[in-house]
Amino acid sequence: MLFLVAALLLLGFALGTVAHAPLPITLVAAAVIGVWLAVFAVRERHARNRG
Repeated sequence: MLFLVAALLLLGFALGTVAHAPLPITLVAAAVIGVWLAVFAVRERHARNRG
């Protein structure tokens, strides 16, 4: 339950920050996060298939 509360608090903080940031900065941040997640997924899949 504590994990859920912390996750919702962080989500609220992130959405509040994005709401006040200019659109180009928000799009760049979203692209960076998307690339990071894609690289992580590829590395995890590669490691799972290898080991």
